[in-house]
Amino acid sequence: MRQKDNELILKALQELTEPVERNELMLLSGVNEQERFNNAVSYLESKGELVVIKRRKIALPSVAGCALATVVRVNKWFLFAHPSDESLEDIFVHAADSKGAMPGDLVMLRNIRSGEKGPSGEVDKIITKGSRIITGVIEREKGKKGQAYIMPDGGFAYHLRIVQGGELKSKNGDKVKAAVMYDQREKRILARVIHIYGRADSAKICSDAIIDSNGIPVKFSVAVKHEAAMKAAEPITQEEISRRLDLRDEPIFTIDGADAKDLDDAISVKKTENGWELGVHIADVSHYVREGTLLDQAAMDRGTSVYFADRVIPMLPVEISNGCCSLNAGTNKLTFSALLTLDSKGELVDYRFEKSVINSKVRGVYSEVNAIFDGTADEEIKRKYAPVLSSLFEARELADILKAKAHQRGELEIETTELRFVLDERGVCVGVSERERGEAEELIEQFMISANRAAALYAKSALIPFVYRVHEAPEAERLETLSELAAACGFSVRRLKEGVRQTDLSELIEKAKPTKYARLISTQVLRTMAKARYAPEPLGHFGLSLADYCHFTSPIRRYPDTSIHRILTALVSGESIDRIQERYSDFAAESSKTSSDRELRAMRAERDAEKCYAAEFMASHIGEIHPGIVSGVTNKGLFVSLQNGIEGFVDLTLDDHAFFEFDGTASTYDRRSGKKYSIGDSVNIKVISASVPTGTIDFELTKLSAENQTTTESR
Repeated sequence: MRQKDNELILKALQELTEPVERNELMLLSGVNEQERFNNAVSYLESKGELVVIKRRKIALPSVAGCALATVVRVNKWFLFAHPSDESLEDIFVHAADSKGAMPGDLVMLRNIRSGEKGPSGEVDKIITKGSRIITGVIEREKGKKGQAYIMPDGGFAYHLRIVQGGELKSKNGDKVKAAVMYDQREKRILARVIHIYGRADSAKICSDAIIDSNGIPVKFSVAVKHEAAMKAAEPITQEEISRRLDLRDEPIFTIDGADAKDLDDAISVKKTENGWELGVHIADVSHYVREGTLLDQAAMDRGTSVYFADRVIPMLPVEISNGCCSLNAGTNKLTFSALLTLDSKGELVDYRFEKSVINSKVRGVYSEVNAIFDGTADEEIKRKYAPVLSSLFEARELADILKAKAHQRGELEIETTELRFVLDERGVCVGVSERERGEAEELIEQFMISANRAAALYAKSALIPFVYRVHEAPEAERLETLSELAAACGFSVRRLKEGVRQTDLSELIEKAKPTKYARLISTQVLRTMAKARYAPEPLGHFGLSLADYCHFTSPIRRYPDTSIHRILTALVSGESIDRIQERYSDFAAESSKTSSDRELRAMRAERDAEKCYAAEFMASHIGEIHPGIVSGVTNKGLFVSLQNGIEGFVDLTLDDHAFFEFDGTASTYDRRSGKKYSIGDSVNIKVISASVPTGTIDFELTKLSAENQTTTESR
């Protein structure tokens, strides 16, 4: 009843352009019972969905001149809050008007006004407090009794004083966890150390703090582990096999990285007279992780497995992820198979989905398959793959057709730098390189895309609730930024505007490939894209140039995949569409939102940890000179990328003998000497500093290449 009352009140308010009296809103909304009306108004006010003005009048926040926003950055004198309405700019709030709001707090802002430097306002109330737990590095004033401070990792842009006696046994340079509080008497935010991780110059220690600060659960409860062990111990009975499509005699195999333990996808390929039969066989996680169980709740809360240089935080306990659901060779495994029929041109002709049982013939490894394809495989590798060798080469042929087809339809082939970190026995980073992708990796990618697309088509045609993977078209403002950069690099930008097609962006990437701007253009195209997310509506996938898409192929490590396995299981088992809609409409919406949020959390943590490991590696190379490529230009300096993929910053403002002027896109030049630096230029740099806690690396230029020198006159 309450939800219905809430909807009626909000609907009535949406039709009003000014605040309304309480009694009048009761009549307009149709919620005529006083207690129900008051309860609904109180609830909606607590969530920031409406504003009560002087206890008399009620309005939507926008009508009352207010805005719901999340505090994102705080310093001693002011804070910035990011409005829930994405069309609004971040709003400045003076510290005196902040009411002690902290990073992560959901606040209601009032008295919002425009100014030369952007909008400003005041905190009316804190709707929901964010976490009052932060991480950071201890910094202590000199002397035995020097005051201790914590420099937070994010959110706070200044040192927070630690209350007397609140240091524990922390030392200068320690990475710590701290509780923060607003001191009403002093009108300032103070901190108290509650945990010491260890020395902040260790990337491993910093990763511990990153995991904590992002709220990523590391341990499973005893009850969840017990439930996982019980499910993993269940034998695959003959009765269960009899209910499934038996594919145990088929030449099915997996291909994964050498160190992978959670093998959740296997393939089979047959060339036919008219085309191809492609089987993508996915671990049947939904058979073991049942709806509403503790195991299911834990998986949804995690949303995804998280990958760091020194560890994996799995979405599911190892008994499930590396045990009963991992498609290890030579063992019977329960799977959910996407069986696709493609014609000779790679067009999807037909598909069906079946609960199945397989017995993988080979545990394939990317590097070994690539060696077979390029002719460098030794006899031992050839013997290993003998049971599936003909299927492997047929798979290669089909993958080539699918890749060509993807290119033809405009799939964006964006180059991204994925770093591979080598750690010693102490967990210290001693090597970094760019992760390579070969034919085998691309083959598996194409087959997974095909299965994901078929699953989305199946759900859409059946009109059932679903969790789609969506990627919307780029916004006009981002396209304008891309256009300016591409023009500065000498490329045609006529079609880089609202309504841009995938083929237009693909053409730009292709034209940039033979130039020094290849990586820059590819990176900027990626930044232009909207963030891919999960949604209960089939909004299409712009990057893949597909109208319908989902994630079906990795249920061990992604909850949205597990979600749609559950929904598709109901469909293939003959459950009515009405019943499926009743059971899964709310679930699909909840899974979409939660999965999107958890994916962002994981990506943020993985990115921050990578920066720490890169800085740890470069900290042992201070003073060394390396060749690099200018990968970015700002009004303060240059980003330079090294051959191993690590990027650092050259601060040109530190040069007292130069006056650099940024052209706003791809170059900066010194008005005094005429020296010019552009994106794509080759430079030599010296490593001058690397901070593991902040993940920052600083370079300085050593010798300017002749081709990069231009005089002001020649410019």
